[in-house]
Amino acid sequence: MKIAFVGKGGSGKTTLSSLFIRHLATTGAPVVAVDADINQHLGAALGLDEAEAAALPAMGDRLPLIKDYLRGSNPRITSTETMIKTTPPGEGSRLLRVCEDNPVYDACARPVELDGGAVRLMVTGPFTDADLGVACYHSKTGAVELCLNHLVDGQGEYVVVDMTAGSDSFASGMFTRFDITFLVAEPTLKGVSVYRQYKEYARDFGVVLKVVGNKVQGADDLDFLRAEVGDDLLMTVGHSDWVRAMEKGRPPRFELLEDANLRALRALQVAADATYELRDRERYTRQMVHFHLKNAASWGDARTGADLAAQVDPGFVLGEGVAASA
Repeated sequence: MKIAFVGKGGSGKTTLSSLFIRHLATTGAPVVAVDADINQHLGAALGLDEAEAAALPAMGDRLPLIKDYLRGSNPRITSTETMIKTTPPGEGSRLLRVCEDNPVYDACARPVELDGGAVRLMVTGPFTDADLGVACYHSKTGAVELCLNHLVDGQGEYVVVDMTAGSDSFASGMFTRFDITFLVAEPTLKGVSVYRQYKEYARDFGVVLKVVGNKVQGADDLDFLRAEVGDDLLMTVGHSDWVRAMEKGRPPRFELLEDANLRALRALQVAADATYELRDRERYTRQMVHFHLKNAASWGDARTGADLAAQVDPGFVLGEGVAASA
């Protein structure tokens, strides 16, 4: 399953995504975790110290390697210089799988041990003032989108992405790359404003969106969220002494997380797993192509000097039965 955690800055999305990743690790499920936020905190939330987090290889810095590997022998892509963040795979492209070793994982992923389990962690890399704007999505989160476009994941495998805050992912088609999106919202007007933006943008793309209410302190907070987001409210979570200890760098064993929060994490997994049967691979591929053509026309052709619409393989559908090329 491909799962996104989104929300406004400070909503707690990184904390909740890290708890969900820890939960999945305890089940023995294969997990690839990706920090695609402008503020890179997922590594620390998973227990890495400052030096370890800083040493994680940035996907954005390894974009040429990623492009070269994913291009494979695809005859529609004349060179890696013509690949942009939305370039779709086709016949001859190399695909990524959760449970494999490949040059992209070798260069960009690092194992993180979590209470006896291990996950692969990938990060876009830190953002600078010079990155902000269109360029950042090409060189930083663009690497994530390119990988998601070439990813084939199966049932019981999980890719969890901590997305950039707010609705910035709508600058590309990355918001359509997930089986389910968990939007973390506080019980405030600002907290639900990002939900409204996501709901509006995602309406025409079949995006499965569920709200996780965070920092909920009582019945009034719960009533507010129910009134604002309706049936999209999946669950709520409140204060956690375990999380407070984690934020101080002294997390107890994960099994000591409060029972209510453990149940909430299991419910997140149930909700994610339930979307597996809803997968429409043709729609997924069609949306990929839609955003590629949109990006090609608006800036891609001009930037690369190529007709990027020619990269689209009309007979290709990304699915589990597709074999990666050698």
